[in-house]
Amino acid sequence: MAYRKLGRNSSNRKALFRSILTSFFKYGKIETTVTKAKEVAKHSAQLITLAKRNDLHARRQVMAVLVDETITKKLFEEIAPKYEGRQGGFTRIYRVGPRRGDAAEMAIIELI
Repeated sequence: MAYRKLGRNSSNRKALFRSILTSFFKYGKIETTVTKAKEVAKHSAQLITLAKRNDLHARRQVMAVLVDETITKKLFEEIAPKYEGRQGGFTRIYRVGPRRGDAAEMAIIELI
């Protein structure tokens, strides 16, 4: 499986995505770089698909990724039921232009 390394080792990358995904499900949308947004879209689709199963094993798999237990509860009780009839395409990415300072291409990723 191909993925973006983002200039980090595996443990730093895992921690980064755990925190980004937790914030993403908490607020429903976040602003980040385009490459991180594309990776977050991929990971969040996997977590939403797990949450749609709504069994104990899926809940434990999601808890292994997300940092906060209340966010896991929100994912299973509020977010996943909205996408019950949808097979994919849970997120939308908007490009918002370069970041001031290092000119990194920024994007807003949100739940549809």
